[in-house]
Amino acid sequence: MDNPAPAAILGGMDETRDILIVGGGLNGPALALALAQAGLSVTVIDALPEKARRAADFDGRAYALALASVRLLRAIGVWDRVGDDAQPILQIKVSDGRAGEGPSPFFLQFDHGEIEEGPMGHMVEDRFLRCALLDAMKAEAGIARVTGTVESREIEPGGAILTLASGRRLAGRLVVGCDGRASATAARAGIARTGWSYGQTALVASLAHERPHGGVAHQFFMPPGPLAILPLPGNVSSIVWSEDAATAAGFAALDDADFMSVLRPRFGDFLGDIRLCGRRYTYPLGLSIANRLVADRVALVGDAAHGMHPIAGQGLNAGLRDVGALTQVILDAARRGEDFAAADVLARYQRWRRFDTATLAAATDLANRLFSNDNPLLRLGRNLGLGAVNALPALRRGLIREAAGLTGDLPELMRG
Repeated sequence: MDNPAPAAILGGMDETRDILIVGGGLNGPALALALAQAGLSVTVIDALPEKARRAADFDGRAYALALASVRLLRAIGVWDRVGDDAQPILQIKVSDGRAGEGPSPFFLQFDHGEIEEGPMGHMVEDRFLRCALLDAMKAEAGIARVTGTVESREIEPGGAILTLASGRRLAGRLVVGCDGRASATAARAGIARTGWSYGQTALVASLAHERPHGGVAHQFFMPPGPLAILPLPGNVSSIVWSEDAATAAGFAALDDADFMSVLRPRFGDFLGDIRLCGRRYTYPLGLSIANRLVADRVALVGDAAHGMHPIAGQGLNAGLRDVGALTQVILDAARRGEDFAAADVLARYQRWRRFDTATLAAATDLANRLFSNDNPLLRLGRNLGLGAVNALPALRRGLIREAAGLTGDLPELMRG
């Protein structure tokens, strides 16, 4: 690469890197691997120590990774570390109904056999994916991992300097914020956010059940919010159950036995007897979109750029698309001898990802508002709409490809 070395740009500081990534969750390490494997030097600044990132015990948290996301993880050497612990998603069933009454007879069903590429995606537990990313980073010489929090940012000719709470100073040509919806990286760069609360809370847990799930993911829409039932390896499923905030707070405060007594009428008996395994979690639901994805020597990725309703399970998938797009923009610029952190280069990343993320956020927002109510006319329209789409093979296959992440302008890392 023909760009000047960061030390020459930033006054010869001792610690200089091509990229500084703030945030060590999932998107940050994935981006670090993609860039380091292409020859760039990367430092990942994580507020949590590595030991805290490694959860040895099953805690119920899991992610629905679309096929395109699996391709990216395979390309950066992570999927081989986690694939044996993943559960393929072979079907998706979408239905509407009320608690205790079961789903409507009108439903939408996606089957992986309708596309040539294979399973639409995989379910992967958080504990396996995080450890796979950490192990892959350790094996990559171009990545340094620093534990600490960023206190300030200075823009210098050709780069930026981050000062940690410990007083340590790190220099790099580009800072990437992967630090979540409350991104301090975005705030320091003067990037405001637009969003609102849905007045809903997600209750997250995993359940063991008598009958096999067959690799089928269920999305059951109820008036207070959707219940997603997502298959994990063995006779285990993860649930993401959305309720209005006050009701969810009451349910979260129940002991396990009482919690199951309110869940069972909503879950149904199609998988036989169910029981909790692992811990329960809650998190408030809302929309939070950064007004810009880039600033001077700064780019945002993942939830730092866009946080949306989990109704379609696209949060991490959207973040990994950011990873693929930003990686491609940076590497293409570097090959042409451009400063990959220059404003005109970062604008390419923003143009690429802005429309896609805004469209996805709007779609999830609309779906939540359309389905999270008990209006009889809307319920009739929803049921007829689901049934109509299910009866149209061409439209259904298009939606299956959308669910697999195979539509739109895919980054090279996601093309397989």
